Amino acid sequence: MKRFRPEYLQSITAQLAEHAGVSAGDAEIFARALVDADVQGTATHGISRLNIYLDRITRGLIDPKAKIAIDQQSPSVLAIDARNGLGQIQAMKTLDLLIPRAKMNGVAAATIRNSQHFGALSYYCNRAAEQKMILLAMTNCEPAMSPTGGYEPFFGTNPIAASFPTGTEAPVQIDLATSIVARGNIIAANKGNAAIPEGWALNSAGEPTTDPAEALRGTVLTMAGHKGYALALMVEAFSSVLSGAAVGPEIGSMYKDLDRKQDVGHFFCLFDIAAFLPAERFTRRMREMIGRLKTNKRRPGVDEILIPGERSQRSVEGNLSQGVAVTDETLTEIQKWCDRFGIPFDSDGMERHTRA
Repeated sequence: MKRFRPEYLQSITAQLAEHAGVSAGDAEIFARALVDADVQGTATHGISRLNIYLDRITRGLIDPKAKIAIDQQSPSVLAIDARNGLGQIQAMKTLDLLIPRAKMNGVAAATIRNSQHFGALSYYCNRAAEQKMILLAMTNCEPAMSPTGGYEPFFGTNPIAASFPTGTEAPVQIDLATSIVARGNIIAANKGNAAIPEGWALNSAGEPTTDPAEALRGTVLTMAGHKGYALALMVEAFSSVLSGAAVGPEIGSMYKDLDRKQDVGHFFCLFDIAAFLPAERFTRRMREMIGRLKTNKRRPGVDEILIPGERSQRSVEGNLSQGVAVTDETLTEIQKWCDRFGIPFDSDGMERHTRA
């Protein structure tokens, strides 16, 4: 792997998106969202996905120029049609519409249908935290999990996220899938020819398996058994049933269904902290709570109690100073698109500059 300055990766990503038909302004929104995931240490939702986004655009499966449409609205509610545009762009534009509504009414919510996979939920939650607001975000995704007692994929890993400002650069950041493990971990194990732990997945016959290839043909299990199933169902109801997006197996696979759109659904609920109590008081109380958590008696062998989002913040510090690590596979994909669009690409990244 080689390391690159985040600004350089963002510039290349925006240029590629623009050459694929995305407007300059929207390409910047898209690039910031992707590279932020890498900076935060969530590479599975960063530029490693750029290849499939560009592929789906050039196949006509994503409309790079789509403008969001408002199906219904009230002072504090929006029902949005993403019109098969890039999910990151449409989600950020929806959040921009929600912010003034939440400031006016205290709370504002939106459903989004006809969208795509839109990266890490924490990105949007962190943007809200910067505005001294709290965003509760959910999304469905392509089928990967079965209901408790079943073994046919129905739900996606259906994540839930929220970030809470603390008056510092680092919000408390909660972003979790309702699966017992991210499916990307099973994919990685399969690529490395490594076994997966028992209790992660079932094979296509509904039997427990430690073979990642069998797991990918079967289903990943929900977190906490029936409780994870219930949470996945809740996310599906908010994100898809309420929004009018595709439900369960109706959702198109980002990688496999290269002949139809995804029609993913999202749900945002935005809270203006000032409508509940002064924002400064809230952030002070958050810091006090964090301090008490940090001083909790530690179990043997535990050096530190971490706060949700703290590992990501440490990744941010390292990636900003040392550069973002990019796999050889992703570099090859980026080089392919740069060659296709005639964009110069410094594939040596920071390595060459360091040697120089």
